[in-house]
Amino acid sequence: MAGGREIKTKIKSVQNTRKVTRALEMVSASKIRKAQDRMRASRPYARLMRQLIGHIQQANTEFSHPFLTARDEVRRVGYIIVSSDRGLCGGLNSTLFRKLLAEMRQWQAQGVAVDVVCIGQKATAFFRRLKVDMLGSVTHLGERPQLEQLIGVMTVMLDGFSEGRLDRVFLAYNDFVNTMVQRSTVDQLLPLPPGEALGHGHEWDYLYEPDAETVLGQVLTRYVESLVYQAVLENLASEHAARMVAMKAASDNASKLIDTLNLSYNKARQAAITQEISEIVGGAAAV
Repeated sequence: MAGGREIKTKIKSVQNTRKVTRALEMVSASKIRKAQDRMRASRPYARLMRQLIGHIQQANTEFSHPFLTARDEVRRVGYIIVSSDRGLCGGLNSTLFRKLLAEMRQWQAQGVAVDVVCIGQKATAFFRRLKVDMLGSVTHLGERPQLEQLIGVMTVMLDGFSEGRLDRVFLAYNDFVNTMVQRSTVDQLLPLPPGEALGHGHEWDYLYEPDAETVLGQVLTRYVESLVYQAVLENLASEHAARMVAMKAASDNASKLIDTLNLSYNKARQAAITQEISEIVGGAAAV
């Protein structure tokens, strides 16, 4: 059994660790509400953009935008991967990365090349070590991500698809379900899946300036941008929720470990006192 001094040192160390985990838990708890508010506030924009695209597409069937046209042969795919900049959020990032690795291996087994762009420090560091082409990355978005920060990595993928270098583009992120559940999600971003841009039937149409094709191209680009931005906000809310839960579990485990160490310390102290009494009694008997 370890000595009393050694056990006291361990108790002090665990107590300091518990202070850190409790502080991180409280910080995430204070930030998660604002992250959820920003996430929910951006959802109506994407919904109305999808409705607008459906109206334009139904009213103008003489042309088909590349973002809405599926390609028969898939030779190269791209992934926009959203992750956190910081760790200590449980298995949030690792679960998503494992899911992505399984999909990428399936594509590579079929002879399909894989390109990625990463949003977040964790994804950037992880996928830089793999045998995939990283076309771009952006990190340190902060607590209030701005769309302007994401334009660069999104443009790489949108241009690649428009010019035919990429045949499909996927968006990977952690979908916020609730505080306890965050779902690793990989959605097909381009071409938009069938039914993604459908609106309800209508007998009216818009007045277009300069023309419907140009308007549809602009609206589709903005819609894809809104999907990526929404994914970043969903992932940010998921990060705070996962960190809050992970740090609470760490604090609880630290408390249990402190109780165990205190019990061990008391046993060691009792054993030392018993030994001292035995030595005193033995010495007195010898006299």
